[in-house]
Amino acid sequence: MRDVLVLVAVLLLATVIGLWWRARNGRYTAVDPLLVAGAPSTQADDTRLSAAELGSPLGARATFVQFSSEVCTPCRRTAAVLHQLVSEHDDLSHVEMDVVAHLDLVRRFSIMRTPTTLLLDARGVVVGRLSGATDRRHALSALEACPGGVAAS
Repeated sequence: MRDVLVLVAVLLLATVIGLWWRARNGRYTAVDPLLVAGAPSTQADDTRLSAAELGSPLGARATFVQFSSEVCTPCRRTAAVLHQLVSEHDDLSHVEMDVVAHLDLVRRFSIMRTPTTLLLDARGVVVGRLSGATDRRHALSALEACPGGVAAS
C-alpha cells in the first residue's frame, strides 16, 4: 500500500511540474523597464544589439532574435510562426541565430534553452524574451507589450 501511495505522489508531482512547464513554454517575459530606460550606459549597452551584431537590419518597430540549434524541433516551428508574423507586418524583423555560432551572445543574454527569442525595440534594446516554443498568440502578446506595440491580428 505504501508503494502505491509513493507512486501516486510521484505521478501527481510529475503532472504538476509538467503543467507548470507547459504553461510557461513560449510565454513572454518583459525585461525590467529600469534596466532598459534608466540604466547606466554600460548596462544599457549589454541590453542592446546592433544590426551589425545581428547581420541583418533591425525592424522599424521591433525585431525578434531567435536563438536556435540544429537539432531543435520547436525552433523550426517558432521560426515559421515568426516568419509568418513578419511577412504580415513591414515594420517587424526576424533573425535566427545558431547558438553554436554565437556563443558570445548566448553567454551575454543567458540563453539556457532553445528556442529562446529576444524581442528588441526599434533601437535594438532587448525589451523582453520568449523562452521555449512560441505560437502566434504568444508572439502577438509580446508585440503588444513592446513599446509602440503591434495590435493583435
